[in-house]
Amino acid sequence: MENRLPTSDKDFVESLIPQRFPFVMVHELSEYSESHLISGFEIKEGNLFIQDGVFQASGLIEHQAQSVALHTGYKYHLLGKDAPTGYIGAIKSFEAEVLPKTGDLLTSEVTILNEVMGVTLVDIITRLNGEVIAKSQMKTAVK
Repeated sequence: MENRLPTSDKDFVESLIPQRFPFVMVHELSEYSESHLISGFEIKEGNLFIQDGVFQASGLIEHQAQSVALHTGYKYHLLGKDAPTGYIGAIKSFEAEVLPKTGDLLTSEVTILNEVMGVTLVDIITRLNGEVIAKSQMKTAVK
């Protein structure tokens, strides 16, 4: 399969994750390696997680989880396989310093710490304008 990075091709990015509109919280794949990924997401008006112009912490968690799904989906794409469905198995920690607003562009960096039998342990850092606004560690599982 071809390497199409970096890409903000909406259809291609969405083909790599199981979520569909209006529940898509990633739109860009900037970097990928076996143990690393950088994703992007522009918060638009009408997003499900917007309340009074502010993107809620639950939206940040979903964005981070979908960034992990994007890593898995792109890995499967490179193998010529369809992206699997997955889910959050556990959130070990989550901290949000700032809640972003409509129009903000988030960048999240996923670091794969361990992957065993479809369960992936990751650290995720989300930035806004280069500043860290959220961190988490979670386990995701492939169905």
